[in-house]
This record gives sequence, C-alpha cells and structure tokens, in this order.
Amino acid sequence: MDIAIIGASGYAGGDLIRLLLTHKEADIVCATSRKLAGTPVTKDHIHLKNLIDLEYSNPDIEKIDADFAFLAVPHTAAMQYAGKLKECGIKTVDFSADYRLPREIYEKTYGVKHSDYFKAPYGIPELHRKDVKNADFVANPGCFPTGATLAAAPVAKLAHTIIYDSKSGVSGAGDSISETTHFPNVAENILPYKITAHRHLPEMRQEAAFLESKANVYFTPHLLPAIRGIITTAHILFNEPMELEMIQKLYQDFYKNEHFVRLQPAKLGGVRGSNFCDINFELENDGTRLVAVSAIDNLVKGAAGQAVQNMNIMCGFDEAEGLRMPGMFP
Repeated sequence: MDIAIIGASGYAGGDLIRLLLTHKEADIVCATSRKLAGTPVTKDHIHLKNLIDLEYSNPDIEKIDADFAFLAVPHTAAMQYAGKLKECGIKTVDFSADYRLPREIYEKTYGVKHSDYFKAPYGIPELHRKDVKNADFVANPGCFPTGATLAAAPVAKLAHTIIYDSKSGVSGAGDSISETTHFPNVAENILPYKITAHRHLPEMRQEAAFLESKANVYFTPHLLPAIRGIITTAHILFNEPMELEMIQKLYQDFYKNEHFVRLQPAKLGGVRGSNFCDINFELENDGTRLVAVSAIDNLVKGAAGQAVQNMNIMCGFDEAEGLRMPGMFP
C-alpha cells in the first residue's frame, strides 16, 4: 500500500517511518511538513539515513495519492484534515485527540469548538478490535490511557475506585524546546504535573465505562528523567475482597490471545522500542486492593506502533506485521 504521513517531522512521525520501513505491505510515498517541505526526511530523522530516500512535501489533501494515511498533526489541527481524507476515500489513523472523545467532552477538555466532528472507533485494539476492523478512520488513543487502561482492564468492573499514577519519559512532550523538558529541570528529578486535571483523564474514564466499570477514576502523571517509556501503577480498589487465584485467571483469560500484552514484570527496558505492554500485579493481603503495573513505550504502543497495529487490523493484514521487534535492553 502507498502510505502518506501527514505531519511526519515529529518524534511520533519518525518512529512511524522506522516501523513502516520493516512492513512488507507498506510503501511510504508522502511525508508532509509545512516548515520542512523540500528538505530530505533524513535531515532531522538522522537515524533513518540510507533507509529512506524521500523529501518532505506540503500538498493539499486532495492531491495526496495514497491508499492509507497517518494523521500526525497536533490536537485541534487534525480536524482540519480528517473530513477531507474521508472524502478522498483514504483510510486513516489519527494520532491526535480530536476524535477520541464525544464532542461535548472534547470541547470541554481542550477548550475549543470542534469544527468537523464525526464518531470514530477508539483504537486500543485489545478492547475495540471489532470496531477498528470495520472502520475507515480510527482515533489512536493517548499514550497514558493506553498503558493505564490495559493495566486495569481485566478487573475494572469489579472496582469502586481506580487510581492511576504514571511516569513518562520526556519524548511524550514532543520535540519542541520548552522549560519543562530542559535538561537541568528534568535530570535527577521527577516532576508531577497537571496533578488532578490532565487531559487524558476523560479517555481513561471513557474506557472504564466501556469495560462496564462504575469505578471513580483518578490520574496523576509525572515526568521521568528518561527519553522513552511510561510506567503506570494502577491502584484498583475492589467492591469486595478478591482471591489472587481469581485475579490471575481474569488477567490470563483476558489477554490469552493478545500478542502485544505480556504478563511479566513491567520494566521500561523490556518494552522500549517495541509495541509490547508488559503487566504485573500484586494483591493486598486483605484482598481489597490490587496494584497492577504496566510498561509501554510511549512512542510505540503509546503512538506509532499502536497506529500500525490499527492499520493492520483495518486492512486485513497480520496484526503484528511491521511490529515484530523486541524491546531495546539494556
């Protein structure tokens, strides 16, 4: 298939190219960037030198000749492109938040009016595979909600409260220079931010409801002095005491056919650079609290890898095509 990447110059765009170069069904024919049009893709994505010979371009959407598109532009910008891609008949995975939430919740969360809203499947394949398979446009989930939701999913409906505590590498903030990601502010430090009102919380609550959970869901993120990865600790408080054997069975049954979810100790070194989500858990002695820990690479399972996984499902390919790579350890 001919692939277009709209907004290819960022970290997620670079990782998407890296993955698609190993995909036997994908041929990247268009990589757009307004500010870098006419320059080689490898000028800023230096890790791709000698692997791709393509220049950035900035065509009108109607002039893009591709079978599939990845929309990797910022939140509030994607809505300017999404409808046009649908009109052109180009199947699309959108990296932004513009189609992850119902319109009213999106507008409240992001503080803007949605100019071209339509309903799209929420692309955590392990939960929404059937909807993704029949879609021509999929909203790729946020990185925090991916790791958090997968950590709690098998037992979410048994809980009255779920508290997510996540720690993310600085690449999650994108490639723009800022005080937040300035090395002296990040190194040897852990920084909580948006402690009670992070914009990914509505996605987490939406997915808990999808899982038939009535739990109150809370979330606090932290910035970790690392480049890639998210570790999420989920405190899951049950309606009644649970036995460890039952918890183990619920997780094993829920994920028994999921290639990209592994029940093993969650460590960033085990998933960095890969599309895997590793999960482990321990039950409080009295059975009322489960602590589940997940690890993902925020740029892969949290962005580009999950987008390729969704593309594979949408197009009827092997779900693991282009994603058969282990984590980079050490």
